[in-house]
Amino acid sequence: MDQEKRIIRIIFLTILIDMLGVGILIPIFPMLIAQTSSFRITPLSWTHQESFILLGWLLTCFPLAQFLASPILGQLSDRFGRKHILSISIAGTAISYILFAIAILSKNIPLLFFSRIVDGISGGNISVAFAVIGDVSSPKNRAKNFGLVGMAFGLGFIIGPVIGGKLSDPELVSWFNVATPFWFATILSAINVMLVIKLLPETLTTKVFSRINLTKPIHNIIKAFTYDGLKSVIPASFCFNVGFTFFTTFWGVVLSEQFNFAQGKIGSFYGYVGLMIVLAQGLVVRRISGKVDDYKVLRFSMFGAGICLFCFYMIHPSMYYLIYCIPPFLATCNSLSMSFSTALLTRVTPANIRGEIMGINSSVNALAQTIPAVLAGYIAGHHARLPILVGGMIICLGGMLFWLLFKPAQFSNQD
Repeated sequence: MDQEKRIIRIIFLTILIDMLGVGILIPIFPMLIAQTSSFRITPLSWTHQESFILLGWLLTCFPLAQFLASPILGQLSDRFGRKHILSISIAGTAISYILFAIAILSKNIPLLFFSRIVDGISGGNISVAFAVIGDVSSPKNRAKNFGLVGMAFGLGFIIGPVIGGKLSDPELVSWFNVATPFWFATILSAINVMLVIKLLPETLTTKVFSRINLTKPIHNIIKAFTYDGLKSVIPASFCFNVGFTFFTTFWGVVLSEQFNFAQGKIGSFYGYVGLMIVLAQGLVVRRISGKVDDYKVLRFSMFGAGICLFCFYMIHPSMYYLIYCIPPFLATCNSLSMSFSTALLTRVTPANIRGEIMGINSSVNALAQTIPAVLAGYIAGHHARLPILVGGMIICLGGMLFWLLFKPAQFSNQD
C-alpha cells in the first residue's frame, strides 16, 4: 500500500475515534440544564437565563483551553515528532472523560469545568493530526485528504450522538445513566492511544529545536492576521467558525426547549447531520478536489452555510419536520468550506513549520469557538433561538471578507 494512503487511513481512524468521544457528549449537554431533566446539575431555583449562562461558560472552557494549548502542541510536534505528542494528548482526553463522569454523578460543577479544561488542553491533538496529513500529502491530494478527514468527523457525529443518547437512557438498560457515555468515551480514547503507538509511523523528517514559546497563542492571533500566507484566509475562516459555533453550541438547547426533543432524539438528529457530512465529504468534496479552484468553491460555500442557518432560525416548532430538510445543504457548504480552507493553508506552509501553522489555525478556530460560547449563553437567555440568527449573519460576513481579501495570484505559484 502507498505510504501516503496508509498514514491517511491511520489518521482517519484516529480522528474518527476521537470524534466519537466528542459526539457522545452532544446529547448530554442540553440535559444538564433542562428544567425537566433528571440529569440536571443546576439548582432548581435557577432561572432559564442563569442556566443558559452556566452552559455557555461550560462550553467555553474547552475551546479556550484548546486556544492556549494548540500552538504549544504544534511546536512540540515540530520538535519531538508528531507521534509522541499525538499519543500523549489523546491520553489526556481519556483522563478528562473520567473527570467529567465523576463530576456529573456528584453534581460537582467546579470539577465539571476542570474536566473541560483538561479536555481542551488535550484537544490540540487535531492540529497535530492535521500536520501529519500536511507532511504526507502530495499537492494534488491535499484537499482530498483533508476531505477524507472530514468524513471521519462526520462519522463521529453520526455514531457518537446516537451512542451518547442510548448509553444515557436507563429505560434501555437499567444500569445506564448520564455518566455511562463518558466511561465508553474513555475506553475509545484508550484504544486510540494504542492505535497511534502501534500503527502510526513518524512523519516529521526535519525536527525544529527552537525554544518553546508559552506566549505563542497571543502572538499567533497577530500572526494569523498579518502573515502573507494566512491573512487572506484566516479572517474569513474565523468568522465562519464563530458563526457556526453559535449554531452548534445552542441548537441542541433549541431542540430540547422548543421542539421537546429528549437526549435520544437529539442524538439521532445529530447522527443524521453527521451522515450528511459524510456524504458531502465523500460525494462532493472528493469529486470537486483538483477540478475547481479552492477559492472559487469557498466564495460560495460560506454564503450557503449562512443561508442554511437563517432557514433553521425561521422554522416553527409545529413544522419540526422541516429541520430534517436543511442538513444536506448545510453539510455540503460546511464540508466544502472546512476542507478547502485548510487545504489552502497547507499549500502555502513550509514543511518544517507546518505543525506550527496548523497550531496557529487551531488556535484561531479555538478562539472563534470561545467567543460565541459565552455570548450565546447570554443571548439565549432572551430567546433560545437568537444565537442561530446571529451565527448566520456572522458566517455571511466571513463570506464577504473572503471575497474582498483573497487574491488568487498569491497562491498561483504555490505547490
